[in-house]
Order: sequence, then C-alpha cells, then structure tokens
Amino acid sequence: MRSRFEAPNWAHDGSYFLFNRNGHIEKLPVAGGQPEILNTGFADKVNNDHGISPDSTQLAISDNSQETKSASGEVSHESLVYVMPLAGGTPRRMTQQGPSYWHAWSPDGKTLAFVGERNGDFDIYTVPVSGGDETRITTAKGLDDGPEYSPDGQYIYLNSERTGHMQIWRMHPDGSGQEQVFSDDYNNWFPHISPDGKWMVFLTYEKDVSGHPENKDVMLRLMSLEDKKITVLTKLFGGQGTMNVPSWSPDSKSVAFVSYQMVGE
Repeated sequence: MRSRFEAPNWAHDGSYFLFNRNGHIEKLPVAGGQPEILNTGFADKVNNDHGISPDSTQLAISDNSQETKSASGEVSHESLVYVMPLAGGTPRRMTQQGPSYWHAWSPDGKTLAFVGERNGDFDIYTVPVSGGDETRITTAKGLDDGPEYSPDGQYIYLNSERTGHMQIWRMHPDGSGQEQVFSDDYNNWFPHISPDGKWMVFLTYEKDVSGHPENKDVMLRLMSLEDKKITVLTKLFGGQGTMNVPSWSPDSKSVAFVSYQMVGE
C-alpha cells in the first residue's frame, strides 16, 4: 500500500532520519533499510512539525490526538506541542492551547519556538522546556510561521506574510529587531539555517500560490548568509511535507527533503 510520508529530520550524529507517516514518527537509517516506528505513547496523530533536541536526548512533536477546548468551550482535536524521550516514551505536554505547531529548539535546548493560533491570528511563541507559560514574540497582522533559531542563538528566522505575501524575516529571540532578510516576488517558507551558520535553505512557491499546500511545483533555494546570493538547489513536486522542519546534515553539506509523485489508486 502506498502512503505519504513527510518532513525528514536528520539526526545530529548523521546516521538516521526521522519522518512522520500515518500519524506516527518513523526512523530510517541514512544508509537505507526498513523504517521502524518510534513509540510515541498516546500520540498517534503526529503531524509534520517535529524535531530532535540539540543534545539528542529528546524529541519535540506536534500531535492532534488529544481533545482541546476553546475559550468558548468548543471541543476539538487541535495540534498541541509535546516533548518526549528520543528513544521513545510518553510525551509531556508543552502547550496548553491549540492549535500549536513546534518548529525549533533553542541551541541550549532550554526553549521551544512554535507557531500558535490565538484569537484568530497565527504568531510565533516560545515556551521553556522545563515548563511554564508561553510568550508571544510576534504581533504583526497576518500569518507568522516556521520559526528557527540560528546556531549561535542570536536570531530566530521565520516566514511572514505581513508585507502582503510570504517572505523570510529574522528577529532576536525576545522578538526585538524584526527585519526582512530579502525581498522577491515569490512566496517563501520554512527557513532552515545550516549547522555552520553560513547558509539558509528554504521552500519557494510561485507568487500566485497562497498558503503552503501539497502537490505543487516548488523550488528549494539556498542563500549565502554572508552575501545573500540565492541559488536554486532543485525544482520538484511537493510543498507541504517537503521540508517543514530542520533537515540539514550535521556537516552542513546536504539537506534532506521529500519530493512526491501523483499515482493512481
């Protein structure tokens, strides 16, 4: 049976990938072989926002399996963020409200950055891994998404549609100093900074595509953070699920991504 898998994470030791499929996290050796399903406890509706902690002991996941209640009392199954042992185990809930989608660990492993919808607007939030209240760090109108820390911890990169279409921005971890990294006519999503801090890879849709849908002609593009020169790495059929989460190899020489094909039943 054919099934869709999404969002590879490259392990920090370089030996395996994690990806999501059918509500579960699976582990696949880089050298090839059969994937194995990771034990995520009650979380059986894991989506494509997940990632490995800097010390390789924990895994952040986003999961839709549990009931959530809105301020008006409406019950649903919105995405929530959890942290669990990387080897498998019971997830620990990090966000009290949904929807919430994980996107980044801070370099010291003490903070998570995520996107959450609160009062009808999607913004970037942080929350301590040890537990505590979430902190909203963007307030611009429109969708802010895809936060990721730079390896030195000086910036959080993100994509934002505050200028009218989706562009790449960055800010300090407290939300100050928000600035657009570059400007063009495309819709650019999910900036990922290389471990050596020299490169940014991101997903690009054509200018007439709104949101980040699946099954579109897209590009993966690479920017040098030193001179902001942009090159096209590849053109592919994908979008949602192609590269939502950090997927650089530990040596900063490769990125993992997913390309799709339309097939019959």
